[in-house]
Amino acid sequence: MRDILKLLKEGNKPSLLASIVNTFIACLKAVAFVLTGNVALFAEMMHSFGDAANQFFVFIGSALSKKAPTPKYPNGFGRVVNLVCLGAVIIVGIMSYEAIIGGWHHILNPSESSGTRNLIINLSVLGIGIILECIVLYKAGKEILHETGVDKGGLAPITLGFKNLNRAKPATKLVFMEDFVATLGGLLAFAAVLLAHFLGLLVAEGIASIMIGMMMFYVVGKVFLENARGAIGETDEEMLNHISLLVAEDPDVKDIQRIEVIKEGEFLHVEIVAEVDPTQTVAYVDDVRDRLMVTILNQKGVRDVLISFDEDDGVSTWKMSNSTDAIKQVSSKFPE
Repeated sequence: MRDILKLLKEGNKPSLLASIVNTFIACLKAVAFVLTGNVALFAEMMHSFGDAANQFFVFIGSALSKKAPTPKYPNGFGRVVNLVCLGAVIIVGIMSYEAIIGGWHHILNPSESSGTRNLIINLSVLGIGIILECIVLYKAGKEILHETGVDKGGLAPITLGFKNLNRAKPATKLVFMEDFVATLGGLLAFAAVLLAHFLGLLVAEGIASIMIGMMMFYVVGKVFLENARGAIGETDEEMLNHISLLVAEDPDVKDIQRIEVIKEGEFLHVEIVAEVDPTQTVAYVDDVRDRLMVTILNQKGVRDVLISFDEDDGVSTWKMSNSTDAIKQVSSKFPE
C-alpha cells in the first residue's frame, strides 16, 4: 500500500487537478442541462465528463510509469503512460460522437430552452466552467514550461505553452490540449446560448455542439497518433542530436558507430556504440565509459544508458546533421 501511495505522489499533477476540476464542472453542467434542456450545455457536459475520466486515467498511468524496472520487466514501465493515453482517448471519442449526434438532432428539430431563468443558469454554469478551465489550462502551461526548462510568468504559460508543446511529457501535453479545447468549447456554447435567446437562432446551439464534438475528435486523433508512436518506441530527434554532440566532443571517442535515443513514456533510453583507440587499456576505456555515463545521465529525461565500445577502424561513420551550428542550437535547449 505504501508503494502504491508513493507512486501516486509521483503521478502527473496537472492531470489530477484537471480531473478534479472537470468532474466538478461536469456535475454543474449536468444539473444545468437537466433544468434547461440546452443541447450546447449537453455537449459541454459530455466533454467535461470525458475529460475528467480521461485525465484521471492519465494520472494513474503516469504514476504507474514511474515504477522501477524489475527482473521480469527490465526496460521499466515508461510506456504504460502511452498505453493508458491510447485507452483514454476512446472515452473522449465516444463523448465526441454523442456531442455531434446530439447537435445534429437539435439542428433537425430545434427546441427552445428560453426564459430568463434558463438563460441565467446556462450562462452562469458556462461562465464558471470557462474560468475553471482557464485556470487548469494555465497550470498545465506552467508545467510545460517547467518540463522544458523555460522560466517565465505572465501569459507565457499560455503563449509559450503552445510553442513548447511537442517537448512536454505525454500526460501534460494531453491535459493542455484537452483544456484548451474545453475552454474554446465553453466560449462557443456561451455564444450559442446568447444567439439562441436574443436572436432566436435555435440552431446555433446544435451547431456549437457539433463544433465542440469535432474539436474533441481532433484531440482524439492527435493524442492517439502521438501515443501510438510512443507505445511502439519513437526516437527523440532533438535529444539524439544533443547527445551525439556530447559523445562526439569527448576527446577519447574517435567515432560513433550507432546511437539511439528512444522515448520510454516520460523518460529516455539511450544506446551508444562508440569507437576508441584500440591501444588503450580496458581500465582506461572503462573510465571513458564512466565519464560518458555521468554526462548523459545528467541530461534531462534520460533514465538509462547502455554504452558499448569497438576499436577505431579509421573510417568516419557518424556525421553531424546538416550543420554543426544547428546541432549546437538544439543542444542549447538542454543545459547540463
